[in-house]
Amino acid sequence: MPIGTVLIVDDSKTSRRLLRNILEKHNFEVLGEAENGEEGWLQFRKLNPDIITMDITMPKMDGIEALSLIHRDDAHAKVIMITAAGQKEKMVEAIRRGAYDFITKPLDEEKVIKVMIDAIEDGK
Repeated sequence: MPIGTVLIVDDSKTSRRLLRNILEKHNFEVLGEAENGEEGWLQFRKLNPDIITMDITMPKMDGIEALSLIHRDDAHAKVIMITAAGQKEKMVEAIRRGAYDFITKPLDEEKVIKVMIDAIEDGK
């Protein structure tokens, strides 16, 4: 049985694949992937994952706007923001809008899993 279910939202196919590999290796079930915030929000509504990983900078709709829509639908949704170094202002904005936590790129496997497990345990 998986530790928890995850939706990965990132416009980078490489980032999605890396994150999927880390999560599946540690017994998380990836329910789906999305390439932009709008698609991520729609997938969230359909799949209802335990955790959403959300890139900040994406075309069509960025991660912060998608975070707001997800929290409008479910105030308790656990959204973990994925950010490149140097996006401190956007991270502060995401946390202010209710992001559970954030992970910086390049992805560190131990940090990713620690944040994911914390989010799952916090929901129990």
